[in-house]
Amino acid sequence: MDNSHVIAAMAALAQPTRLDTFKLLVNCEPEGVPAGELARLIDVPQNTMSAHLAILARAGLITGERRSRSIIYRADLEGFRAVITFLLKDCCGGRADLCQPLIDELIPCCPPKVTTDA
Repeated sequence: MDNSHVIAAMAALAQPTRLDTFKLLVNCEPEGVPAGELARLIDVPQNTMSAHLAILARAGLITGERRSRSIIYRADLEGFRAVITFLLKDCCGGRADLCQPLIDELIPCCPPKVTTDA
């Protein structure tokens, strides 16, 4: 990962439709969403969505897989993790106490569901 990759990813997400699309794809992991359905859910024309998806794909934030006549898009969580890791690497200058509030907020990102046995 280098500056140019991170800049491309941040620029891709710095637009409301693309940010909404990426967040929707993250929420739909691991199944993914067909391109036409993404356009409908985000409420943009299909050709507009196609352009947004191309930008997100070039930035390494999503992937597309052809299935018959459809393309199923998924968030590239490894690509996104690489961007975040690049941004946070050495963020604290060796002082873990500076990073702890961020770590506390991120982990666990998906707290376990509490079940009650009656």
